[in-house]
Amino acid sequence: MLASIPFRFKARGDEKMPSAVQHSHRPTAKVSHKSFKSRKATKGQLREEAKGRLPNKGKRKTRKQEVMSKINRRNHSRQQMLKKQRQHAKDISVFSGRDGAPRIVAVIPLCEHGDAFAAVRQLNCSVDIDAEIQDGPNRVLVDRFKQKLQYIPMRRDLSACLDAARVADFILFILSATEEVDEYGELILRSIEGQGLSTMFTAVEKLDTLSNAKEKTGVVGSLKSYMSHFHPEQEKIYSIENRQECSNLMRSLCTTTPKGIRWRDERSWMLVEEVQAPDVDEGLTVLTGVVRGKGLKADRLVQVGDWGTFQIDRIEAAPRVTHGNGTEGTAMDEDIQILDQPTEDQDSLDQLAPPNEDMADIEDADMDVATTASAPTRRGVLLDDYQYFSDEEPEVREMPKKLPKGTSNYQSAWFVGDEEFSDAGSDLDDDVEMEVDDAPAPEDGLEGQAAPAPTDGAGTEYAKSVAFEEMDDDREAKELEQYRSNKKTEAEEDLEFPDEIELHPKVVARERLMKFRGLKSLRESPWDESEDGPHEPEDWKRLLRFQDSHGARVRAAREALAGGVAPGTCVRVYLKGVSPEDAKSYIPAKPLTMVSLLRHEHKNTVLNFLINLPSDYPVSIKAKEEFIVQCGPRQFIAQLVFSQSGSTPNDVHKFCRFLHPGQSAIASFIGPVTWGSVPTLFYKPTGTSAAETEETSLPLHLAATGTALPPSTSRVVAKRIILTGHPYHIHRKVVTIRYMFFNREDVQYFKALPLWTKRGRIGHVKEALGTHGYFKAIFNERINPQDTIGVSLYKRVWPRNAVPWKEPLLNEVAEEEGDQMEE
Repeated sequence: MLASIPFRFKARGDEKMPSAVQHSHRPTAKVSHKSFKSRKATKGQLREEAKGRLPNKGKRKTRKQEVMSKINRRNHSRQQMLKKQRQHAKDISVFSGRDGAPRIVAVIPLCEHGDAFAAVRQLNCSVDIDAEIQDGPNRVLVDRFKQKLQYIPMRRDLSACLDAARVADFILFILSATEEVDEYGELILRSIEGQGLSTMFTAVEKLDTLSNAKEKTGVVGSLKSYMSHFHPEQEKIYSIENRQECSNLMRSLCTTTPKGIRWRDERSWMLVEEVQAPDVDEGLTVLTGVVRGKGLKADRLVQVGDWGTFQIDRIEAAPRVTHGNGTEGTAMDEDIQILDQPTEDQDSLDQLAPPNEDMADIEDADMDVATTASAPTRRGVLLDDYQYFSDEEPEVREMPKKLPKGTSNYQSAWFVGDEEFSDAGSDLDDDVEMEVDDAPAPEDGLEGQAAPAPTDGAGTEYAKSVAFEEMDDDREAKELEQYRSNKKTEAEEDLEFPDEIELHPKVVARERLMKFRGLKSLRESPWDESEDGPHEPEDWKRLLRFQDSHGARVRAAREALAGGVAPGTCVRVYLKGVSPEDAKSYIPAKPLTMVSLLRHEHKNTVLNFLINLPSDYPVSIKAKEEFIVQCGPRQFIAQLVFSQSGSTPNDVHKFCRFLHPGQSAIASFIGPVTWGSVPTLFYKPTGTSAAETEETSLPLHLAATGTALPPSTSRVVAKRIILTGHPYHIHRKVVTIRYMFFNREDVQYFKALPLWTKRGRIGHVKEALGTHGYFKAIFNERINPQDTIGVSLYKRVWPRNAVPWKEPLLNEVAEEEGDQMEE
């Protein structure tokens, strides 16, 4: 049957298969494998992903981010290790050698019956040292560790403890196992911590008086928890009665590298061991000690304790000799070696710049111009740096006039302003608390306005404009009293306008607010300083001014890096101008310190400090209250002026009437320059309020701490007041306002000031109505009848002069405890 089927060949393309039986060997769906996501991909895949881009080869923006090879990484690590070793050798080089400086150890008891002298004896006995411990610095030689220690055993005197901690390499706090740290001990601890301290150790006494080991462990754990609250790095508390632990503590004191205090190490400093008072008033006072920190230069001034600032006559070498009992003394050599003498570059004791002779001829003319510019005869209030007038009078612009500049590189023009610069009298110091808020508010200017869209609810039908009808005096006074009584109740519930004041209807606003001006924006509007001339403090133009305070500080710090007497050298410093009374008042029990000042650190300028008030402080601090300020080695009594922190384009900052607990502000006063971020303490005498009396029973308490900021005389502290008015009639965007002014002349005088509302609307005065201070204003949007309309006025607040403080902080408490120790 198959043979009967004919078989023939067909050429390609001749045969036509039916479409139903067509077939292809290719797959209908292509299956692609999952891509290889590992970083170890093939070179071909990497080239495809690059798409022709060149490889980056691991380069980074900075050198630290650069990808290095293994050899380079190893070399870099070795270089870092060698750098740390060189720095460590440099830090301990001052203590090494036969004539090396001793390690200063301040022993401070925190409990009422703590005995620092007994603790020092126990430490010496642990390393077999038999030396008599006296008041003042006690130097011993530790043969076991080949080091020298200089103990400063202290009694509980706040001023003396701060002086000892200021120059100490190590601070040893003494606690008691049977007595808690009282209020005075905690004040000493907080003050030393705020001032800045170097390496710290803690020891406990009377631990062997406890009955069992479990009780000892609990007491030690409790004391460790107490100290770790102030210093979390405290992991060990040593027992004074335990010889082994005292030996371990001595090993730590002799081998540990002190971390130091940054602001102190930027200067040259010295613990005075001996004082030779002059025989006559014009004689030289000799201070003996070991130079520490940077090199001591005779051209720079020195601050000696609370005596003051003095010039150096010369610096001589004072080699030391070792006695048989392990103590040291100063050798009196016949050949005196002078190490350094002052040159022509020696700093003077002048705190103010000399008056400019070129100003003598034009001083009276400039004073007249400034007085005329701020006289009450002007026709309108000053807005920014211009004066605007009403439509009836031609508009005249008075450009700000610049004062002549001085010839100094760091100072501008000098002239003595009016002595009446106090803000008392018409300064409107209302006891209204204020919260520091950096967010722009409607009263700050244009940046505090609301969005163009109205914030009111659904369509509100306002009354149409009605004819203005002026009330009689009795009705006007009655309605004003009723309005203000309701407003005071609302202000007590919600203090949204802390700067608001109320004018009496019989007070002329243009006379009472003569020193105030308007600003379109608190943060951006220029401040015309020519208007401040008549109200400047005395010698304001003679203060030190810096074109670049940062550059001046860098140059002053670089000068202290090279030259001078090398650290670790025992010297005799001859000072000029020290009174015999101060020199004879030296008591070895109270340490005396000498700190070299950097260039310009004795000249007066405006000092600024970042002050932090603790959140647990019971009351708010009012501005211009007296504080005892300790900044570095100096103490002042100053009236602080608070202002908001932050930077603004015009360098204008809002004055703060109060500093509330938990807030920070900038405190300013006039005093000598302090370079660097120096820790600052603010002490305040205990007030008569019940809250402060409950907080502490001491006559003085540490109110706040802070940090020194760059000095600046161009920082403007502007005090703001707010005059508010009530919307009387509202017709769309036109509003009739009352109770802001009370006569037509005041409305014309303050007509140029911009208006604002609590809800962020802005407007301006259109015209005055009647004679009782009513006026018509136009706003950018409709306002709510319950909204408050205000206008902001500003006046410059000047910082006050600080006076040096030369008395102990808590003299009475120290004397009482000293008598108890002697008994």
